[in-house]
Amino acid sequence: MSKTAGNTTSSPPTVGVEEEFLLVDPETGAPVARNGEVARHAALHGVDLQLELTSCQVEAATGVCDSRAELLRQIRGLRSAAAESAQSCGARLLAVALPPTVPDEYPVTDTPRYRAIGERFGMIAHEQGISGCHVHVAVPDREVAVGVCTRLRPWLPLFPALSANSALFRNTDTGHASWRHILWARWPSAGPPPHLESAADYDRAVQMLLDTGAALDEGMIYWDARPSANFPTVDVRAGDVPATATETVLLATLVRAAVMTAVAHIERGLPPPRVGDHELRARYWRCARDGLEGGTPKLLGALVAELRPALEELGEWDYVKDELDRVSQEGNGAMRQRRAWRRRGEIADVVADGIAATVR
Repeated sequence: MSKTAGNTTSSPPTVGVEEEFLLVDPETGAPVARNGEVARHAALHGVDLQLELTSCQVEAATGVCDSRAELLRQIRGLRSAAAESAQSCGARLLAVALPPTVPDEYPVTDTPRYRAIGERFGMIAHEQGISGCHVHVAVPDREVAVGVCTRLRPWLPLFPALSANSALFRNTDTGHASWRHILWARWPSAGPPPHLESAADYDRAVQMLLDTGAALDEGMIYWDARPSANFPTVDVRAGDVPATATETVLLATLVRAAVMTAVAHIERGLPPPRVGDHELRARYWRCARDGLEGGTPKLLGALVAELRPALEELGEWDYVKDELDRVSQEGNGAMRQRRAWRRRGEIADVVADGIAATVR
């Protein structure tokens, strides 16, 4: 986020979102390496788009938001502006977590840091092309941020299930609703955060990753929940980039309520839950495979029930229930990808549907 401020515990925490997008060829749907050109065009029109590791991606970040309505307004505006800039540069903006087509390559963006990442991590970096969604929620301080991340561990697999938007990859159905999660797990600094008890624990874990070379710098701490290095927030980055702005807002609202619930548990002195790494890994895989099918809706219902006090404090209880029912009926990005694919077996239908959904 460009500017994220903290807030007192007497009012709901502020929230902001970062979304990563693919730039694709309007004819073939293949990724195109034009992020610098698109970002420069957007800047001329007052919109700040960030470059990502691969040059076929851009990132858009909202400012600090106090309400769901403001968050939705900003996300829609950013998506529209980014899509316009992409089109002006001969590309299309696609909110999808992986390119459905077979890409020729994912050129690493030509900056010193990204070149260094490419050199150290080789094919993991050069096969990136992965687009996620990061939700920042304000917390009182860094100690609380670490405690929140530990308490979020059991819930984190449900966020990629809800936002799953990468069922199609390399012209085929992967058998997983979020294939992005499977590929993202290759990074040695990715996955759920460790069970940490304090900020000192966090610092030691980060230093270990730096010392072993598993992370180039602190910006490469890719855990699905982490204290922000730059803002007084928790950064929850478990989800695929959702197909639509409304799905992003639903994800952000649930994350916001989850952080609020974790803070309340800390204030009440409740111990963090213990979840074994092997059990958590199995939960992640099942949620990444099933998305909103299988047993996931029941698990999401249990999560929403646990978050109810926070959702009611936000005034979002009825909204979340209704929106989850709607998404379960209409489908998330992965489910719509598969419907488009099954119509004719043409990846062009998947791409066209995704481009339309991006700015719907």
